[in-house]
Amino acid sequence: MKWDTLEEEPCSLARTVAVIGDRWSLLILRECFLRIRRFDDFQASLGITRHLLADRLKKLVRFGVLRKIPYQEAPKRYEYILTQKGLDLYPIIMSIVHWGNIHMVDARGRPMLHEHKTCKKMFDPVMVCSECGEPLSAKDVHVHPGPGARKSSPVHARAQERARRVAEST
Repeated sequence: MKWDTLEEEPCSLARTVAVIGDRWSLLILRECFLRIRRFDDFQASLGITRHLLADRLKKLVRFGVLRKIPYQEAPKRYEYILTQKGLDLYPIIMSIVHWGNIHMVDARGRPMLHEHKTCKKMFDPVMVCSECGEPLSAKDVHVHPGPGARKSSPVHARAQERARRVAEST
């Protein structure tokens, strides 16, 4: 796989990494979820160079994660607003934050706490099955090739091997 062609791979993870797979894009998204919208505010918060910030914002707009909306005419200035596609990244960002809260905190503890507005309780994100609602871990999941899988993929090869073993045992 080549870094600049990840978006063309028949792999949902690779295609997602093409959009949000670098540290600056993830940190820009963090700021968006913290309600930062303007170029100068991103720059001040992140300490990123103007060129790099402009490049990452342009990429996130091109992929439809952010929408660029003018808020000033002279000089022309923009706000960057999360689209629905961008808002749908919230569980990913929260999963990364949760991992950091478990494995990367120091003696001071978690740098941010998250409160559910409805019940007013602090919470940790939990991944659950969309069908039965049970919590999920990697050990609870089997992967099967989908209609967009490459025939030469490892998942496809393992599925074929499982099907062959089942056929031989019957």
